[in-house]
Amino acid sequence: MQINGGAKGSTGKIMMGIAEVARAQGHEVMCASPITTTNRDAGEDCGYYRIGTFNSRRVNVALARITGFNGCFAWFETYKLLKKIDEFKPDIIHLHNLHDSYINLPMLFSYIKKHNVPTVWTLHDCWAFTGQCPHFTMVKCDKWKAGCYGCPQYKEYPASLYDNTKKMWQLKKKWFSGVKNMTIVTPSEWLAGLAKESYLKEYPIQVINNGIDLDVFKPTKSDFREKYGISPSECVILGVSFGWNYKKGLDCFVKLRNELNEQYRIVLVGTDSSIDKQLPSGIVSIHRTQNQKELAEVYSAADVFFNPTREEVLGLVNLESLACGTPVVTFNTGGSPECIDEYSGIIVEEGDDIKTVFEKKTYANIMEENCIKRAKQFKENEVYLKYLNIYTITLKKCMESV
Repeated sequence: MQINGGAKGSTGKIMMGIAEVARAQGHEVMCASPITTTNRDAGEDCGYYRIGTFNSRRVNVALARITGFNGCFAWFETYKLLKKIDEFKPDIIHLHNLHDSYINLPMLFSYIKKHNVPTVWTLHDCWAFTGQCPHFTMVKCDKWKAGCYGCPQYKEYPASLYDNTKKMWQLKKKWFSGVKNMTIVTPSEWLAGLAKESYLKEYPIQVINNGIDLDVFKPTKSDFREKYGISPSECVILGVSFGWNYKKGLDCFVKLRNELNEQYRIVLVGTDSSIDKQLPSGIVSIHRTQNQKELAEVYSAADVFFNPTREEVLGLVNLESLACGTPVVTFNTGGSPECIDEYSGIIVEEGDDIKTVFEKKTYANIMEENCIKRAKQFKENEVYLKYLNIYTITLKKCMESV
């Protein structure tokens, strides 16, 4: 039984990918997430259960926003989910993102503890061990280690009108502690290190990197340069994000465009009309696309991929670029540096002279085959098979403790 905040998007894709690989191995899998406009096409025929309704979700989000108690509502929706779990009788419950008010956390964890269900919890961000926030790198906050209070970003996702992070940290510690048989999984060594400093340190913590589809992300020929009037002599610096802002380093691309000469062409993917207004002339802006083959064509046409992210758990865009044979330049933040090695990319510190990094063109010496070789370590199906191994180990421990 898998539970996540969505059936689509990066974490939803991981949940569904694990389910597909598990079914191919002969296992029965059910996936559950709250109903949204993007996952309404997922049906029970693929073992999918929708948690709540559009209206109930709106009510629960509003209650959490007004009170600051995220995960304390959705009583009826969680009751129905737990009844569904009772019917399904899973050997393993695999948790993913639990934030944003779609499930009642004390009810869920009371059920797990009461029935002693072996549990795996994949942390896709830091939310599980903070009073509220999924990330705290930019605000340089370490209050979560001993107990949150005076939160500098309580009005950000998952937003609240009041700062109740002190109480929420205490409640989450109470709910999430004391599970008899639970394994924590993180996508990066960086996040694992943080979890080991939190109240989750009582559990075994393992690293399983996120994976990518190498049948899609591979060197792909296209007419991309011709389509956008980019000559063969121009150096294409590519950036990809599906939520451009300061955290993702939008300002770095604006600065680069103003500093580099016309031999360089900057291409940004995942923009929208509001982002376009912030961009200087000379930047190619490509609005959001769900077409992964088209994305592979853009990666392949670039000379270098630049990821100036300031908060990152791992960085799937880095891996996608490598798989297409394009070297990566990334900030030394979060788990992003773990995607590359010395043969496939360059790690720079935030605040370094980025202009010089690109003018020196050190990345031009990185061979395409080395990038592809590095990406193969993150092959999607092989990553998902590691979860099946975690399930086996977790069940074995449970049997030995009986």
